Amino acid sequence: MLTCSRTYFGGTHLLNLISDAWIPVRCADGSSRVIAPWQMACTDVVEPNWPRPDMNIACLEFLIGLVFLTDPPSDIEDWRGRASPDPQRLRERLAVFEPAFNLVGEGPLFLQDLEPLEGDVNPVDLLFIDSAGANSAKNNADLMVHRDRYPTLDLPQAAMALYTFQGFAPAGGAGNRTSMRGGGPLVTLVEPREEDGCGLWELIWANVPDGTPGQVENLPWMRPTMVSDSDAAKRYPPAGVFNGEAFFGMPRRLRLVVDKGTVVGVIQKPRGNNYALWKHPLSPYYRMKLGEEWLPKHPRAGRFGFRNWAGILAAKPGDELSELALCVRDWDQRGGYGSVIVAGWAMDNMKPRDFTLSVQPFVSLDLEAEDRLFQLIEAAEAAAVALRGALEPITAGGEAREAERERFFAETEVQFMGHVDAIKAGQDPSEAWLGDIRAQAMLQFDQLAVPGLDQRDTSAIKRIVDARKFLGMAFAGYGKQGKAIFQALGLEVPVSRKGKAA
Repeated sequence: MLTCSRTYFGGTHLLNLISDAWIPVRCADGSSRVIAPWQMACTDVVEPNWPRPDMNIACLEFLIGLVFLTDPPSDIEDWRGRASPDPQRLRERLAVFEPAFNLVGEGPLFLQDLEPLEGDVNPVDLLFIDSAGANSAKNNADLMVHRDRYPTLDLPQAAMALYTFQGFAPAGGAGNRTSMRGGGPLVTLVEPREEDGCGLWELIWANVPDGTPGQVENLPWMRPTMVSDSDAAKRYPPAGVFNGEAFFGMPRRLRLVVDKGTVVGVIQKPRGNNYALWKHPLSPYYRMKLGEEWLPKHPRAGRFGFRNWAGILAAKPGDELSELALCVRDWDQRGGYGSVIVAGWAMDNMKPRDFTLSVQPFVSLDLEAEDRLFQLIEAAEAAAVALRGALEPITAGGEAREAERERFFAETEVQFMGHVDAIKAGQDPSEAWLGDIRAQAMLQFDQLAVPGLDQRDTSAIKRIVDARKFLGMAFAGYGKQGKAIFQALGLEVPVSRKGKAA
């Protein structure tokens, strides 16, 4: 039986990302060590252990991409037949690509322009999305996004930072291209975790798409950069489908500057590969209307919960404008259990807001059950709108009301998950869910409205009392939001005295 060695990268050796040990990982016994990529197939390795969550997610993408590039399953039967880890086979398949995975030195270098670049040397901070840009530093506007956090990087850190940046790159101004999926894409990774946990190989193999092995010469840094100095200079997927370059896109023209085995700076030139019409297998997509281009989804700032499931974890029946990530769709056929890791930078144009990292249940339902699931979500959305409106006489400013709306979804999450189990069992939890969302909305209203109510003036008290009355009526099916709640749940909308739907 092949055992995994405990080798460590060190010294001034010019790092090769295939043959050398450079990836920090956590092991099943709680210990940490550094592995070479082929050792992801060792049974005691659990997960990457970089100091940043975006680097950990990118590392998973990197490992999935390596397997897809070198030894993907040909179909579902091949996938099932090779589910058990085989470190020796993986090591042999990866070895063919060693010449393309040197980080520094002579010749083609990983994710860097084929030809050496000349120009100003930027700090290595450039490789991190949440670092201050040149203008922010110049204008002392880096209060939240700090400069100079990383004066230098060792070679393993630089390799992972470089991969993360090329895969998630935001708009950089002056022709600096975004990643293949735009700035800060949403990533969804299947995690086939059971009660006894999930090893790294199980997670990687669950997300590797079917395909055929790639070729060394087709990697983007093994050829001259397709300089995108015109709209016509776009890089499209071959034959309209993705290949290994989906995992190793190179939108930015970069060269690492190394001094004595340490990366001390980065040279960047504009107008790298301008990707168009690619679909990354680990991200969900949407389009504005039928026939238009599919666009990658991006996370919104704030907590990811059940209100965000549509088009990301679950497909609404009949929805032709959203598409779950290929890995999620494949898993429905391959396994259909476990969880989904949801991650990505929430961006405001070029500015990072926060990094989403959430683990959600894998949702596998028949069409009728999926329809019922979306009924619960839509009813909660309408209820949250009703609550937000009712709070207007109490809270000053939209941000406070929006925070209460977010709290509403967070506080009803446990009940929602229970109702998902009921749906899987063939039950209809509509009435129970109506009671849950009503109780939470009224609770939040009262917690804000009751304290100090007797100290308000008469007109303010009246507005608050009226707001509570209309909020309660919404959960009886009256008013615009009440009608939306009842219709979403398939409940009969009450008729007003005038004979019309309330």
